[in-house]
Amino acid sequence: METTYGYIRVSSHDKNEDRQLIAMQQMNIPKRQIYMDKQSGKDFNRPQYCYLVDRLEKDDLLYITSIDRLGRNYNEILEQWRVLTKVKKIDIVVLDMPLLDTRRGKDLMGTFLSDIVLQILSFVAENERKNIRQRQAEGFAAAKERGIKFGRPEIELNEEFEEMLEAWECKEITVKDVIEAFQISESTFYRRLRDYRNSHK
Repeated sequence: METTYGYIRVSSHDKNEDRQLIAMQQMNIPKRQIYMDKQSGKDFNRPQYCYLVDRLEKDDLLYITSIDRLGRNYNEILEQWRVLTKVKKIDIVVLDMPLLDTRRGKDLMGTFLSDIVLQILSFVAENERKNIRQRQAEGFAAAKERGIKFGRPEIELNEEFEEMLEAWECKEITVKDVIEAFQISESTFYRRLRDYRNSHK
């Protein structure tokens, strides 16, 4: 007997899965059979997706809301579609694109049309990913030109920091004491320690 599953993916930045969850609930998919990853769609190395694929059996049915929720890499989308439909032998329904419903049109013409639509949508998904990356790069470049700095602000080698370094070297305090006091990582501590020592040679 076939089992119905749903797959949801949201980007690591977005993290808003409500729209996709509502769509899955409208398909009456049990919550325990809905798998979700919160990460980029650049590849298919996603824990919940991999777990889902392992569970899929012949004639199962998989719902996704749109092709870009499956992924954003053109070649990998086509390959995963092949694995799911030809190797695992399951059916897939893309909710926002009725032509991508493998339960329908299993004759030659239906398969041909579905393949064309899939290739077009896969191309659009990857192209959008490239456009997003380009816009991000342009945004970072423009921000840097305006003098905006990214990342954590550098810790100044002020008197207080120097006193704590000296106390650490005398084993009066631990590295943990220093990094907690200045809210820095351990790697930053050792880098600033090196700078401090170089400035006092």
